[in-house]
Amino acid sequence: MKKKDLLKDVVKHIDIKKINSVAIIDAMRDMSFTSRDTAEAADILIRMLKDKGCTVILTIAGSTSAGGCMQIYVDMVKHQMVDAIVATGATIVDMDFFEALGFKHYKGSYNADDKILRDLYIDRIYDTYIDEEQLQVCDDTVRKIADKLEPRPYSSREFIREMGRYLTKNAKKKAGLVQTCFEMNVPIFCPAFSDSSAGFGLVKHQHLHPGKHLTIDSVKDFYELTRIKMAAITSGLFMIGGGVPKNFTQDTVICAEVLGKEVPMHKYAVQITVADARDGACSSSTLKEAASWGKVDTVYEKMVYAEATSVLPLIVSYAYHKGAWKNRKKYEWAKMLDK
Repeated sequence: MKKKDLLKDVVKHIDIKKINSVAIIDAMRDMSFTSRDTAEAADILIRMLKDKGCTVILTIAGSTSAGGCMQIYVDMVKHQMVDAIVATGATIVDMDFFEALGFKHYKGSYNADDKILRDLYIDRIYDTYIDEEQLQVCDDTVRKIADKLEPRPYSSREFIREMGRYLTKNAKKKAGLVQTCFEMNVPIFCPAFSDSSAGFGLVKHQHLHPGKHLTIDSVKDFYELTRIKMAAITSGLFMIGGGVPKNFTQDTVICAEVLGKEVPMHKYAVQITVADARDGACSSSTLKEAASWGKVDTVYEKMVYAEATSVLPLIVSYAYHKGAWKNRKKYEWAKMLDK
């Protein structure tokens, strides 16, 4: 078996603009179980978008971008449904930036022989394949960007903006998430930025420039995101998965308090997850549990226990076709942070 035999069927990203889920969400509202939860989550997202003073923060963990949801996130930014993003490094670099460089994700099999895949330099995400050699090009592109920047501490947001700037001139796939956020001044934070292709590229950058190199300052990330929360006051969270992006974002309420400014808990919150709460985690707590920490209000919150690629397109398509985003304010928080 050759590499080309396995890397031939491309994962295609769903376009929620072409699929109107309003009727099915409205029907699901009168059903039970995950269907009703999904409809209620869609209603909360609409509430966030209609609240004229609300900043919407999208958090992304997991591999939905590789699994066909990348265009959903781009459309949320383009159509004023998202004002800031907090994500894993893999979501932003290994998936979006990777495809912007002209590479693809491929349909594979969860039953694959992983020893064969390793011999062929193919990486597997459940039933999705990535060409490791192409991923290493992505690593080195990050290194090249770093080599040209002033050697100083950067928040991940600052560095990702430079990645977006690079793509405006060099992208082979135009209008990906990193590039769109750069152009629309929507900040992207990756609190664990080095846990991705960016990490390999930045390690190589520091290895080649031992005396004078840039670093990523995760504390600066936390401060910058907290500044957004303090300036926005009202906030809503739309969370895919959990983990570091979810907890990092929720913690801005506590961080503001530490800085001497009392801000309200996040007013709205939706989390789509398959994580279990019984181990004390649920990929960073249930939303009701987060209320005990003073992070999330419990009036408009909904946990949707579902694999995200199955319900995310329905929820966002509903919000898009309902049109609540059309009259939203354009916050452009990156401009405030760049001052």
